[in-house]
Amino acid sequence: MSADEARQMAEGRPWSFLRVSRPEIGFAGRVDPGSELVYKSAAEQFRRMLKEGVLYRDDRACYYLYRQVMGQHQQVGWVGLASCNDYLEGVIKRHELTRPDKEADRMRHLESVGAQTGPAFLIHPADSGLRSIARKRLETGPAANFVAADGVGHSAWVISDEEEIGEVERAFRRMPALYIADGHHRSAAAVGIYRKRGMAAEAGGFLSVIFPDDQVRILPYHRVVKDLNGLTVDGFMGRLEGAAEVSRGGSPVPAGRGEVSIYAGGTWWRMRWRDSSGEGSDAVEGLDVSRLQQQVLAPVLGIADPRTSDRIGFIGGIRGTGELERLVDRGEYAAAFSMHPTEVKQLMAVADAGGVMPPKSTWFEPKLRDGMFCHLYE
Repeated sequence: MSADEARQMAEGRPWSFLRVSRPEIGFAGRVDPGSELVYKSAAEQFRRMLKEGVLYRDDRACYYLYRQVMGQHQQVGWVGLASCNDYLEGVIKRHELTRPDKEADRMRHLESVGAQTGPAFLIHPADSGLRSIARKRLETGPAANFVAADGVGHSAWVISDEEEIGEVERAFRRMPALYIADGHHRSAAAVGIYRKRGMAAEAGGFLSVIFPDDQVRILPYHRVVKDLNGLTVDGFMGRLEGAAEVSRGGSPVPAGRGEVSIYAGGTWWRMRWRDSSGEGSDAVEGLDVSRLQQQVLAPVLGIADPRTSDRIGFIGGIRGTGELERLVDRGEYAAAFSMHPTEVKQLMAVADAGGVMPPKSTWFEPKLRDGMFCHLYE
């Protein structure tokens, strides 16, 4: 969110955790978010929350269960520290590139506050043993339970029994790998601190919520383009015939992999790749977002690099296809591409292959809440 949005959300709420994660909102007028005063403000607010009991620290090392409920969807993850060594050795697998400037900002925040205040979102292969432990624990009363303003329910259970802790650790030791779904910069920053401190054991983990792969929900990440590179709508659709089957009157939501819905000229169009299976492609090239880039956006619309082009925008799936229609009908964009969501198995296959996902390939929902779990460096 922007600083203005964060400031509005925190207004009148002195204990909003946004005052730690976005401390620039505590200053009147514009302020450089990278200034030393801003990082100092985050640290002061965090210590104040500990002192006043807004946050409290357990007196022993624990794991936690974290349940999120959004409508009919529910996911339950394990909260703990993922190993920085496993990250460095590729046991914890990545699928995104990180920006040095964002890593540096995260590292300064971690060192200023003296804590990791927002977890990374990881995925583990579904495990029957962990599922059984979680099911038993969920039958007991949660230590924390609330519904946020956006309607998402959040509940937490403390795992402090030594026998139970041992069961959890043995289950994770059986797993060949973990996968970073969201939070690549948070992970990289924690690993940067670990390296900076000479691989010291007390800095050897990064705060994570680790969900089973069969519970995670990925929403699509849609594309909108400002112009059709000099083509009319009919001319643009005609140019697509070589790579795909195109028909007028499609559904706003693609039926499945290999299909993209296009909104242009007040009409939805159905586009299906002629080689809809993607067989013969590697893990990255087989993604619908990759094929759209390689076969439509670059050769037809002249958008060679979506990371830097100002002619393309990205719309998270949580906003729905109605938002795509609104943007095009208002003339802000010439066309919208409604995507089928990337599947969890596809993300894991890309990470297993050491690949990098195209930008804006996945939108995970619901989001994790900063401040619900923190890890102090002391």
